[in-house]
Amino acid sequence: MANATFPDIVYTKVDEAPQLASASLLPVISAFAKAAGVSVGTMDISLAGRIISAFPEYLSETQRQSDDLAALGDWVKTPEANVIKLPNISASTPQLQEAIAELQAQGYALPDYPETPANDDQRSIRARYDAVRGSAVNPVLREGNSDRRAARAVKSYAQANPHSMGAWTSDSKTYVATMGADDFRSNETSITISAAQAGDARIEHIDGNGAVTVLKRKVNYPAGSVVDATFMSARALDAFLAREIAAAKDKGVLFSIHLKATMMKVSDPIIFGHAVKTFLAPVFEKWGAKLAAAGVNPNSGLATLYERVATMEDAAGIQADIAATLADQPPLYMVDSDKGVTNLHVPSDVIIDASLPALIRAGGKGWGPDGKAADAACIVPDSSYASVYAESVAYFKETGALDPATAGTVQNIGLMAQKAEEYGSHPTTFEMTAAGTVQMVLANGDIAHSHKVEAGDIWRAAATRKAPIEDWVRLAIARQKAEGCQAVFWLDETRAHDAELIKYVKPILEAEGVEDRFQILAPQKATRLALETIRKGENQIAITGNVLRDYLTDLFPILELGTSAKMLSIVKLMQGGGLFETGAGGSAPKHVEQLVAENHLRWDSLGEFCALGESLQFLADAKGNAKAGVLGRAVDAATRGILDNGKSPGRKLGQPDNRDSHFYFALYWAQALATQADDAEIAAHFTPIAQALAENAAKITAEFAAARGKPADLGGYYNTNPAKTTTVMRPSESFNRIIG
Repeated sequence: MANATFPDIVYTKVDEAPQLASASLLPVISAFAKAAGVSVGTMDISLAGRIISAFPEYLSETQRQSDDLAALGDWVKTPEANVIKLPNISASTPQLQEAIAELQAQGYALPDYPETPANDDQRSIRARYDAVRGSAVNPVLREGNSDRRAARAVKSYAQANPHSMGAWTSDSKTYVATMGADDFRSNETSITISAAQAGDARIEHIDGNGAVTVLKRKVNYPAGSVVDATFMSARALDAFLAREIAAAKDKGVLFSIHLKATMMKVSDPIIFGHAVKTFLAPVFEKWGAKLAAAGVNPNSGLATLYERVATMEDAAGIQADIAATLADQPPLYMVDSDKGVTNLHVPSDVIIDASLPALIRAGGKGWGPDGKAADAACIVPDSSYASVYAESVAYFKETGALDPATAGTVQNIGLMAQKAEEYGSHPTTFEMTAAGTVQMVLANGDIAHSHKVEAGDIWRAAATRKAPIEDWVRLAIARQKAEGCQAVFWLDETRAHDAELIKYVKPILEAEGVEDRFQILAPQKATRLALETIRKGENQIAITGNVLRDYLTDLFPILELGTSAKMLSIVKLMQGGGLFETGAGGSAPKHVEQLVAENHLRWDSLGEFCALGESLQFLADAKGNAKAGVLGRAVDAATRGILDNGKSPGRKLGQPDNRDSHFYFALYWAQALATQADDAEIAAHFTPIAQALAENAAKITAEFAAARGKPADLGGYYNTNPAKTTTVMRPSESFNRIIG
């Protein structure tokens, strides 16, 4: 399917819980879509699929896969594109290595991931793996800007059935700490590329002797692009971490660090590694050389360190020193206190956009190693957006927790098209091996950026193109006109990058005559205004850059809805197509663990339902397929039925799960189609289906229940066995027979 011919709708094959849910839901979607002449196909953008497609020469003919991500990347640049994109793994290095090992065990003769390449062949292998690692999918597919909001039915349900919120008190010890100096925010410089400067730039390092090393050639910047560069001082980072570890111990709170070690796949794993080394400083001071010789990379976290140490000759001594150091440090925020998994175990375990909102929702509490909730020091080294979380914590200390029953909503218009602001997902981030100067030389010879650096510093650059910026502003104008509510550009005029964006924003607003409908506020002030606004039951449209889009579209949904997985996420592709995203997948690994242990999947497919309805409506408009529109409107009715009748999955064994929810979605969808009056042919087709589903409801749900309660065999984690997965996710013969 990676060739030129595409179905009407592409439903992406991804990873973990969303992919397991697809094995149950997609047969329903495909069967119903046929009645409207709509074809639905899948394309594989999973981590395993991306790995396999990157190494065809190592694999047998039957094992090889086409590069579906590249094919989709081309398709989203056409007006015909219609993609339902589920959340995929943005792999950290440990996750990548686990996936490689699993595939190798399944018979795929893939090369190992070379952490320290020794020759050109290994460097080539690493480069191919690094293209798979991190946020490899989103920059390719997001050829448009983001429109994320809670669907009305979802928001109404959340208000009528408010989720639990932890209590905030004014004497909470929880706080957010950030560097504020010598970090990415403070060292940032930014320019807008002129016509004379446009073209291929290069990034180079000049050492103290004047020797030049080219770090990156042919980085293309069209005219009008906003191009930023910055660095974080490793020396300042280490001093900051040491101070904050001591402060957490002194204040008697948990120590936690919150990063984005998946999307920011170069910079944030390095920062994470600094945190590991600083927290275990006595261990690395004493055993550093031997740990390095054993292949210990602190960037991979404590879990990998423990595994490597266990095989070393000095294991007992090192383990004793680790235990003594941990006992002397502040208690660590835990990912899983029952299993002893700490904040520093795996870099991808604590992702800032999910971890900090969850802690804020819980009243500023995190889980400690004793299995009890406690206040926490929340360490966000870079100060670019730390103020959003710091202001949220300060606000809730003053006012108490938000009430989801009365809260308004924060929508988001996010600038993300054509890799806008993709600091971590492109190859212009470097860890300095020597002191000197890093500079960016533009096509005409101008020096765009120049920074003096030391060994270990992290230097990075990013670009945001003119067309996406203009499209973003106009999308914001359209949404504000449709909603009529408060609209705020979250931009700080004192920050270099934001100041360049404001030069685009203000003239467009003035030319459209709508400048009085918008505010431009720095993130800290915008956060306070947003929280005050939704507390009053009113709404705001937050108009943000890419990274802040990622953060806010978890923060506010988690506070308002209890989860970010239920958001309506529409990407209006710049060439006219549509990309419909289904929410976040941060909790997906725990869902898989539960399924494997007891065959209960608590993944909620509400995001998929919302995306499906929008995709069908888009198809109806784009191709004049009225029947697709009928199906899309009925999806909305089915979604309301799921919410109104309490048919979302339960969290615990013994409750209905994801498969039950899909059955009820099919039932309500069929009933809505059978009773609608817009298309008699559709109504006639679905009347017997609706009747059969209703008559067999008790039998179908009993068949689901009978399958639960015992371990489930998927044949793999990253690369599951399709037949085994189908058996697990479609256990009702009655349902399968009716749907087909």
